[in-house]
Amino acid sequence: MTGTSTGVLFVLSLVVALAVVHRPLGDYLYRVVCAERHSRVERGIYRLIGVNPAAEQSWGVYARAVLAFSAVSVLFLYAFLRLQNHLWLSLGFDPVVAHGAWNTAVSFVTNTNWQWYSGESTMGHLVQMAGLAVQNFVSAAVGIAVAVALVRGFARSRAGQLGNFWVDLTRITLRVLLPLSVLAALVLMIGGAVQNLSAGTEITTLTGGGQRITGGPVASQEAIKNLGTNGGGFYNVNSAHPFENPTAWTNWWEIFLLLVIPFSLPRVFGRMVGQVRQGYAIVAVMATLALASVALTTAFEVSGHGTVPQAIGAALEGKEVRFDVSNSATFAAATTLTSTGSVNSFHDSYTALGGGVLLVNMMLGEVAPGGVGAGLYGLLILAVITVFVAGLMVGRTPEYVGKKIGPREIKLASLYFLIPPALVLIGTAAAFATGNHLTALNAGPHGLSEVLYAFTSASNNNGSAFAGLTVNTPWWNTALGLCMLVGRFAPIILVLALAGALARQQPTPASPGTLPTHRPLFVGMVVGVTVVLVALTFLPALALGPLAEGL
Repeated sequence: MTGTSTGVLFVLSLVVALAVVHRPLGDYLYRVVCAERHSRVERGIYRLIGVNPAAEQSWGVYARAVLAFSAVSVLFLYAFLRLQNHLWLSLGFDPVVAHGAWNTAVSFVTNTNWQWYSGESTMGHLVQMAGLAVQNFVSAAVGIAVAVALVRGFARSRAGQLGNFWVDLTRITLRVLLPLSVLAALVLMIGGAVQNLSAGTEITTLTGGGQRITGGPVASQEAIKNLGTNGGGFYNVNSAHPFENPTAWTNWWEIFLLLVIPFSLPRVFGRMVGQVRQGYAIVAVMATLALASVALTTAFEVSGHGTVPQAIGAALEGKEVRFDVSNSATFAAATTLTSTGSVNSFHDSYTALGGGVLLVNMMLGEVAPGGVGAGLYGLLILAVITVFVAGLMVGRTPEYVGKKIGPREIKLASLYFLIPPALVLIGTAAAFATGNHLTALNAGPHGLSEVLYAFTSASNNNGSAFAGLTVNTPWWNTALGLCMLVGRFAPIILVLALAGALARQQPTPASPGTLPTHRPLFVGMVVGVTVVLVALTFLPALALGPLAEGL
């Protein structure tokens, strides 16, 4: 069987698995977020933090709860990192430098998981488990909670409340992320991923030298980093390390974990608004964009131009042989489509056009299927923009699932998609204006791509790195940290404000002039609007970077 055939079967098996899981997992998520009863453990947590689970919140209170929880999380994790040398299982590591601790704390709280450091030589086991891994759970839960709040805005009528953030956060963490992560970690351990508290093992290499191989709670962190679309690696080389991702089938499993919750959440949307076919339409948009990205990335890497790639039949540089080119390209596409910083290959070594596709994946807003929660609410806002554009074309008031899209709604939706591009382009320009672009290993178009990728990854809360760029400096850690903060929480505030505006409306019955939003025509329109928004915004920057290098 050829490498191309193997790659096609690899992708098809993922598609089939995701299709099989979509309905049962989506229905389970729906029952979790809509349940009226609380477990004994959940009631204990509510009493501990002083929350009345029966009291629902307006969009403003919900937003303040999200911001307050995240602010406390940043401060706690920052202190944890700065004091790590005094903690149990520190492995003798020094405290993390101030600008690095700030960047890492912001990174993990915003579900970005950007890493300027090598995990095995910087972070002790307790910090990895009780600091970073905990944020992997709760930051993912925050994203799902915000998405559910937006869906409630579509589903409710003349209501001022969107649910209770503390209830949503607790339920999603305890009933969804925790049990699924235990299952995922067990599968990875069976596949050979490491799970221990070892400080390391001294070995003798084939050349007679010595090397210390660090152990640790790897499988458990690997599970939630992928399931929660967090990213970040226990080891410097991330999911290319055999302790994190030992075999080709664990590679398949990790990609499945990246995609399974984001592709199941549209089912929750369809169930909550009472129109399951609307959820299928959203899934169709996600699948169309995702399959196009996987196909393009794989094609550019398999038929990579250049003397060496053409001689050996593919662009192998920076890729693990045990995964092969097509499976590495699929992982790269999945991780940049899902707001996940996990990588199993060196993106800086991709062909110019292959790396360009990875950039575009993030520039799309990571909505195919996007991060857990973030992908759904991003795509729903794109759907709102699409029905508004369609309404202008025919001269009718636009409507989506029974809610009118007026001036207030379209302003909030438009601002949502203006913030990340502004951060990316202003940040890239600032790096060049201040001379900080000189930390890139390359000059010319590829050097621009390295800087552009860094700000795109941070501003869209992806966390993957193009590499080839030294970012462990006060300027880079501060600038990227600010992009992560604004890129995460400014859109969340706009999403919740939109949810509040929609919840207060009375549903509008469908009329003969209403645009059907569950048919292939609408799916194609949303795909077109998504691509056009990116093309108009980022085409000049892409033309100077990956397109100039590739063409």
